[in-house]
Amino acid sequence: MSLAGQVAVVTGASRGIGKAIALELAARGASVACVSTADAGSSAVAKEIESKGGKAAGFACDVADAKAVEALFEAVSESLGPPAILVNNAGIARDTLVMRMSDEDWESVLSVNLKGAFHTIRAASKAMMKQRYGRIVNVTSIIGLYGGAGQANYAAAKAGLIGLTRSVAKELGGRGITCNAVAPGFIETDMTAELPEKFREFVCEHAPAGRLGTPEDVAAAVAFLCSPESAYITGQVLTVDGGLKL
Repeated sequence: MSLAGQVAVVTGASRGIGKAIALELAARGASVACVSTADAGSSAVAKEIESKGGKAAGFACDVADAKAVEALFEAVSESLGPPAILVNNAGIARDTLVMRMSDEDWESVLSVNLKGAFHTIRAASKAMMKQRYGRIVNVTSIIGLYGGAGQANYAAAKAGLIGLTRSVAKELGGRGITCNAVAPGFIETDMTAELPEKFREFVCEHAPAGRLGTPEDVAAAVAFLCSPESAYITGQVLTVDGGLKL
């Protein structure tokens, strides 16, 4: 599943799942544009890729800002070349009960997690359509499939990503562009580091895999959907949760 000669854009690439995806795509030969809100984080990942013999560049961008995203893709094309791969991983959480949720809590999560993906897909699809080839992977969540108490904003955004994925798959499929989603379960990241120990024990007990996932587990699934071998898979949601929801 070589990605040699292809340019990949990975948002939310400074840590956790996004960093693992960027490293995995680079290991398979892609030139990776590592994107995060802060240049220091994305540049650090790009330098790590280059230290291993890969090609990468770091970019700072607020994906909720449409103009900033357009400028980002122009910069990526000038620096690395036109993108053939887009992974939408950027996301934030502002968890609280609906009755206590502020408009800002709602809007900020929807803006980054859902509108941000719309912005990047719109920008990336222009280059992909010219190439008549592309791979788009949106990182959603099992919360988007099943909901989560205290996570109405996050669940709505992640569920919206699934609808966006399927619509884009239908629109762009005729141009050799696929669009799929990966739905991680509970993964060992900064976002899940504060989970109560009892909850961790619950996951380990009820998931057939017997453990929480790793960012590398998700990265492997994403890399497959970014590969030429996944050409006949589009509009799908691949759950990476160790079988928790069986």
